[in-house]
Amino acid sequence: MKSSGFSRVLIVLYGVLALAAIGRSVYQIATKFDTAPIPYSLSALAAAVYLLVVIALAARWHTVATVAMVFELIGVLSVGMLTLIDASMFPADTVWSRFGQGYGYIPVLLPLVGLWWTRQPR
Repeated sequence: MKSSGFSRVLIVLYGVLALAAIGRSVYQIATKFDTAPIPYSLSALAAAVYLLVVIALAARWHTVATVAMVFELIGVLSVGMLTLIDASMFPADTVWSRFGQGYGYIPVLLPLVGLWWTRQPR
């Protein structure tokens, strides 16, 4: 089964987000981990989730991609809510803080689009 154009766009978007999250989390952990260990660990976890989604979408493992996107959405919403309660818990430069505000809210919108796409009939 050949990938659709939309699935390729989704893979590219998740790939770019994965690369950005990997780069940022490596920098955060290497330079300032002691200032906010939980947020920077979650940033690395986000990078791993994005990478898993890329691999799952590319391999057409829609169930794995769906589970990863649900996990991603729960993470973004949970951390986003926590930043509303106490903004000092999560610095603005983590992937999921403030519902992904630093990434143009893509971390909260992309899993919704991805979940919609994985539910479409093939």
